[in-house]
Amino acid sequence: MKVEIWSDVVCPWCYIGKVRFELALASFPQRDRVEVVHRAFELDPTIPRGETRDVVAELAAKKGLAEEQVRRLMASVERVAAEDGLEYHLAAAPAGNTVDAHRLVCLAADRGRASEMVDRLYRAHFTELRSIFDVDSLVALAAEAGLDEDEARETLAGEAYTERVRGDEAVARSLGISGVPFFVIDGTYGISGAQPVEAFAAALEQAWAASQPLEVVAGDGAVCEDGVCY
Repeated sequence: MKVEIWSDVVCPWCYIGKVRFELALASFPQRDRVEVVHRAFELDPTIPRGETRDVVAELAAKKGLAEEQVRRLMASVERVAAEDGLEYHLAAAPAGNTVDAHRLVCLAADRGRASEMVDRLYRAHFTELRSIFDVDSLVALAAEAGLDEDEARETLAGEAYTERVRGDEAVARSLGISGVPFFVIDGTYGISGAQPVEAFAAALEQAWAASQPLEVVAGDGAVCEDGVCY
């Protein structure tokens, strides 16, 4: 059975969703027969590569809120993350273009290290406040995730895997995915947002039991959409 996860590495709910899904998968009896595939989804591809912006100001402008309101919303997400064992510093983590980070995840997938690469990018961005937008930092993070440093640098020097990233995003559009995280289980069962562990567990069981038309689970699972996560 295949589970495809559309996410962006600057999406706080995506990291929370990954943690919750992996907890559900760990208790799933057929977990050794589940293939997890990470798919690219850029929340704000309009930001030029290599440029970073103040995330509080960006979100305040997009949502029409005062910056202090945005900070309060971020603090609320930080509390949720803490309950899932994650340390977030959201106001200090900049906004930026993530296509190069996604290209590294594609390289990592080809080397059997996709989950490790995604985790490393999340932790670097939200917890350690390390850049995931410039080549030197991305190469260092790739090496820390178990990839070959020279191969990572060579990948980022050109446009390798860009077509795959665009392909993931095209499939997302065709499925009507407008926010992340979004999980598709065996091509039949869709889960939108960072749902509770129990919801992921039930979806795995149901998808394993029988194929059915794609059904999206609604509920309280939070998503990031159009560059807005709060």
